[in-house]
Amino acid sequence: MRNWVRAAGASRPRGRRAEAPAEPPTPLETENAALRKKVRELEEEREILRKAAKYFAGETRW
Repeated sequence: MRNWVRAAGASRPRGRRAEAPAEPPTPLETENAALRKKVRELEEEREILRKAAKYFAGETRW
């Protein structure tokens, strides 16, 4: 099948770079992207702190 696709000259999009947006992002879209990034960072930090608390709680046996 791959040979048929090559022979037809068709190519499939790869990854996220399949299609670039035609117009620049609006300020709202830019802000949303920044906020999503911040949320991911905070969730990662919270998970690290949760694991650390669990580790240290298990280590303390009084």
